[in-house]
Amino acid sequence: MTSPELRGDGLRAPAYRVDWQRPRNQRWAICVFVINEGEQIRKQLRAMQTYGALADLIVADGGSTDGSLDASFMQEVGATALLVKTGAGRLSAQMRMAADYCMAEGYDGIIVIDGNGKDGLDAIPSFVEALEGGWDHVQGSRFIPGGHHENTPLTRYLAVRLLHAPLISLASGFHYTDTTNGFRAYHRRLLLDPEIAVFRPCFDRYQLHYHLAIEAVKRQFRVKEIPVSRVYPATGKTPTKIKGFGARFAVLSQLCDVCRGKYRVEKGR
Repeated sequence: MTSPELRGDGLRAPAYRVDWQRPRNQRWAICVFVINEGEQIRKQLRAMQTYGALADLIVADGGSTDGSLDASFMQEVGATALLVKTGAGRLSAQMRMAADYCMAEGYDGIIVIDGNGKDGLDAIPSFVEALEGGWDHVQGSRFIPGGHHENTPLTRYLAVRLLHAPLISLASGFHYTDTTNGFRAYHRRLLLDPEIAVFRPCFDRYQLHYHLAIEAVKRQFRVKEIPVSRVYPATGKTPTKIKGFGARFAVLSQLCDVCRGKYRVEKGR
């Protein structure tokens, strides 16, 4: 096992360590966000080996304690890096960590995906094709032609279709259909744009995905949706890190903050 390399300063990215690393091999990286996913993440990473010729595999761990990931497993699945967040923050902090690493390593763009096994991996080539075609923000959607979803909880379906996607569409001026879907891609020029300013510590919860969806349109980057699939388990608990009324209210509050421009950088400043 390699000695962990410590990175992050709390501003550009939360403190994190690099527990596994080997040289960049591809132009693009696919970043998997994970925290305590157990055997599910191991199954997903094994399946993602199929796409190693298209994108390097970066695992962005929010601080798992279940022992599901280690350097030997990273080697087994052909991963390029295992990043472990040690600083504060949730999903947006994990995203800043992954983007910080990937931009420093010279990747031209990243594809991001959850590590809970709900997303259809067969969309990965489509994301790569979109990035190579010059698109800057590529949103996966299960609700456009070619998309697919199964066992989506009714409350979640209604929240996305009647609240979340309409609010972000209104704020951005682009007709989004699936704004809670974490399967997306971002080009380097979008992530490094100083007027979008991704690397700010205020992005510590779930705000960054929303901010990028809105600002990419407003700053006249190339934005589109592509069809993806998302399948929830037919039985048992719904895989989610947002649990309880308080957590859901907090996400709604963050969404409203982003939509009203709280994190917007005034042009020319």
